Amino acid sequence: MKLFSKEQIYEGDKLTTELQKISSTDLMERAGIQIFNWIHMRMQGAQVPIHIFCGIGNNGGDGLVLARHLITHGYNVETYIVNCSDKRSKDFLINYDRIKNVTKNWPKMLSCKNDFEDIVIGADDIIVDAVFGIGLNRSPNAWVQKLFQKFSASKAFTLSIDIPSGLYTDKVVEDEKAVVHANYTLSFQSPKLVFFLPETAKYTVQWEALDINIDRDYLMKTETEVELISKHEVLPIYKPREKFSHKGSFGHVLIIGGSYGKIGAVNLASRAALSSGAGLVTAYSPKCGYHSLQTAIPEVMVITDDDETHITNINYDIEPTVIGIGVGLGLSARTAKTFEAFLKRNTTPLVIDADGLNLLSKKKTLLKLLPEKTILTPHPKELERLIGKWYDDFEKLKKVKAFSKKYDVIVLIKGANSITVYNEKLYVNTTGNPGMATAGSGDVLTGVISGLLAQAYDPLAATIFGVYLHGKSADISLEDYGYQSLIASHIIETMGEAYIDLFKQPEQPKVEEQAQQPQEQSNK
Repeated sequence: MKLFSKEQIYEGDKLTTELQKISSTDLMERAGIQIFNWIHMRMQGAQVPIHIFCGIGNNGGDGLVLARHLITHGYNVETYIVNCSDKRSKDFLINYDRIKNVTKNWPKMLSCKNDFEDIVIGADDIIVDAVFGIGLNRSPNAWVQKLFQKFSASKAFTLSIDIPSGLYTDKVVEDEKAVVHANYTLSFQSPKLVFFLPETAKYTVQWEALDINIDRDYLMKTETEVELISKHEVLPIYKPREKFSHKGSFGHVLIIGGSYGKIGAVNLASRAALSSGAGLVTAYSPKCGYHSLQTAIPEVMVITDDDETHITNINYDIEPTVIGIGVGLGLSARTAKTFEAFLKRNTTPLVIDADGLNLLSKKKTLLKLLPEKTILTPHPKELERLIGKWYDDFEKLKKVKAFSKKYDVIVLIKGANSITVYNEKLYVNTTGNPGMATAGSGDVLTGVISGLLAQAYDPLAATIFGVYLHGKSADISLEDYGYQSLIASHIIETMGEAYIDLFKQPEQPKVEEQAQQPQEQSNK
């Protein structure tokens, strides 16, 4: 799914009104009806008090459309206008007049003074936040901030329209008290990038994208900087196997890593490479890893260094398709020297993780030795060592894009929503869960991506697909183990189920009586 920028959303709205020969008011009506349908389908006329807070721009106009339809369908609605400016949008004013035609209980004006003290919101009520939209470019004033804090203090379920009010689309907020903390956000056409970044995702617990019928050609042809990756996006990447293929058809992964006490990292990466589909896997470790690797993973071949505890000389007589290097490697002086010598002569595609990344950060001139589209998989601290500190998530993404472009590498920013970065493009993953915050999870990911790369997936596709499968496998394992008991080995064990899930059809919902939905109308 494409994630459109604020500017692209405005352009899409304008183009849609022109091509579909409708007014901006008609498009607002369409958006408001979609929100109404979403609520009506779930509430079925329940008389829970609904408090709709509208700003005086287009987001407030959407709220007024919603309020009007809720009122005409018999809901218990109280509407408020957060009236802190005289710059009302045209479509807001049109819908303000329309709502006055369907109820004697006109919206209550809140004039940015202490006049909301008499508003009682119960913990079992519903708040609809339609105060500010994507156009916000400065922090709300102190009075509005107090209103938002009243929302939070009420403990009521809070539904935001398009984006939680006070949240920007392209920068981090200055004060979290100046943002609505939404339980749910209904975002028009596509979600916003800020729903997935560590510093801003906390402002909405859940989100859903509502289709408001923006021009299809525009949506299809417009290139976006960000894409959201789910099953729909990875299914076309999948390469089916042919009947007469053999293990040589699916590549040979060489996993280089391990040191005394850290052979488990090589074990996990090697097993994951096999489970992701690599035809052959060889592990290269210090001598101390030989017996444990041969015993634990009989399917994996093993080559050892002459040194008992660390890798001090990388020498092999095989021709791997891809090399995954760095897991459990250690940072000894001899290992660092060996790592540099290896990079100087290597021409095989690489996936670099863990101490491989740390060694690169200690001597950044080595980055120039990496083959094109080398895949780097840092966690936050490893990323910081590579690119330096950042002020906020947006600066981090900017620095990673510049780093990727400079060295022609693919950077995977690991996190709750891992983001694959290549040049100017961002690919945000949607699978995974907090149970993955466990030792060895990153080693498994290195193996999965290496295994896909060995199967002739393009490096970018291998990374995107690998991150998805890794997270999906963990989601499947979660059903049996929960967050606390999930370990890295479980992720490997359910890799096959993650593949099978690609082709599962979603369960059909039970047939129920559909709620009556209003017809779109222009009310001109």
